[in-house]
Amino acid sequence: MMEEYTMRAMKLTAVAAALAFSVSLAACGSDDSSDDTAAAPTTTTAAPTMAPSSAAAADSMVNFGTGCAAVPTDPTNKGSFESMAQVPVATAASGNPLLSTLVSAVKQAGLVDSLNSADGITVFAPTNDAFNKIPAADLKKVLADKKTLTSILTYHVVSGKLTPADLAGTHKTLQGGDVTVAGSGEDFKVNGDASVICGNVQTANANVYIIDSVLMPKS
Repeated sequence: MMEEYTMRAMKLTAVAAALAFSVSLAACGSDDSSDDTAAAPTTTTAAPTMAPSSAAAADSMVNFGTGCAAVPTDPTNKGSFESMAQVPVATAASGNPLLSTLVSAVKQAGLVDSLNSADGITVFAPTNDAFNKIPAADLKKVLADKKTLTSILTYHVVSGKLTPADLAGTHKTLQGGDVTVAGSGEDFKVNGDASVICGNVQTANANVYIIDSVLMPKS
């Protein structure tokens, strides 16, 4: 009787051990699966890079136009693009060989400080040749008339730093009248007559568009 009881106990112990071993194997298999899942590399898809728009490309141009070739290339020259970008607009123009007549006119009108202290403007700057298109007697008369000269010069100034992408359209000038710019890319005309020969020239407080004719406000 005792022996039979002992044999049953041994069988039960063996069954329990087998069950425990099965559970242990299942648990190990489950852990391996979890590890495999955790170790699997995560794949990410990079966001596509958008090509810059034509407007953004135009905005990024430092300067353009055939007239820019006359600007000094030595960065230490105060008339170079690099030097002009460091100082306000009236000071910048004083170093540019294309703009000596304009600079004299600005000084004559007493506008140096006003232009230099302006916060973000666009200047349409006539070259010396542009002023030479005006008959000498008429130019002398204008330069001697501070009120008329101030009106003409402030007609060349627009609030805000206009990039090439912003340039086309009608803009209110500091004189009070409007200027109209037509064109795109590197080809612009102001009031249908004056061509931009060197555009988007940077100064500390202004964008400058050098033009080949003097703009005249309507009477």
